[in-house]
Amino acid sequence: MLTVHHLNNSRSQRVLWLLEELELPYEIVHYQRDPQTSLAPASLRAIHPLGKSPVVTTDDGLTLAESGAIIETLVERYGHGRLAPAAGSPEALRYRYWLHFAEGTAMSPLLLKLVFDRIETSKMPFFAKPIAKAISAKAKSAFINPNIASHLNYMEAELGKSEWFAGDEFTGADIQMSFVVEAAQARGGLDAKRPKLMAYLERIHARPAYKRALERGGPYALLN
Repeated sequence: MLTVHHLNNSRSQRVLWLLEELELPYEIVHYQRDPQTSLAPASLRAIHPLGKSPVVTTDDGLTLAESGAIIETLVERYGHGRLAPAAGSPEALRYRYWLHFAEGTAMSPLLLKLVFDRIETSKMPFFAKPIAKAISAKAKSAFINPNIASHLNYMEAELGKSEWFAGDEFTGADIQMSFVVEAAQARGGLDAKRPKLMAYLERIHARPAYKRALERGGPYALLN
């Protein structure tokens, strides 16, 4: 039996989705973000030293962290040929690439945008607010927003080559990329001007396993 240490409104939702796609039995231990800071509770550090989610534990004492590593490990162990292309194929290279691209490249500017958006709306002395807003606006216009746009254009073009990120078949790379595309829609400017990505969102949200994961995981709204 696998146990998912699941933080609300977090990347761990895609791990639940993965397990539903693989039709594996699992248990959920729920954790709630602090309503003021949005941070995970300290109790998660008892499971993994960094105190972050997702974390998956197994009956034989294995603790898995990091979404990409969790997806890759569980697909290798329990996929039996599902959710990953054949080894050595061109699709397998794309599969590995997108597993790493999601957090290694795409999420960085989206996270920075979240941070700088919050700086603009956070409480501070009145005389500091114009300075903070000016710094935030400059960082977003000069670096953050152009990088987000570049990444979205790249992903849009790649989905013009095949229906899914690794090729013509749905894989674990799509589960890994789902959070990126959802975050981009929530706060990165993704809209109908990039129809391939919007259609991709519709496809993943229509999957029965995605819906089952939402039912088990509880409310899921990306922080903004």
